[in-house]
Amino acid sequence: MDVESVVRRYYAVVADLSSAEHDLRALLSSDARITEHPNAVTPAGAVRDRAGTVAGFRAGKALLREQSFDVHEVFSAGPRAAVRATWRGVVDVDAGPFRAGQELVAHVAALLTIRDGVVVDHETFDCYEPFTAAQVAS
Repeated sequence: MDVESVVRRYYAVVADLSSAEHDLRALLSSDARITEHPNAVTPAGAVRDRAGTVAGFRAGKALLREQSFDVHEVFSAGPRAAVRATWRGVVDVDAGPFRAGQELVAHVAALLTIRDGVVVDHETFDCYEPFTAAQVAS
């Protein structure tokens, strides 16, 4: 599978709330490193390994009722890919500052490294549209 195909499959699995954890594990290297730069949802940013990424995948499924990634562009050179995408999620249950029905939108720029058909490194810059806990989708 070429780099762009792996990247698009990875985003599709992450976005699909019916996908299973093993689907994600199959796309992540055992030594994967996922770096989320500071943003409105994760103000301190985060660096996760494969297990932490799968745990976050599970938590997202528990919080959201809808989720999508619109991958606008993938540019690849060798094992590296640059991605521009839009993520949308609709909150299913009240949790922390989020309310059921609230829509979150993030414009995403990411850099990924693919090796042997799996993600080895994923660095993401998620720019969330402004939101408040009172915002609820109509």
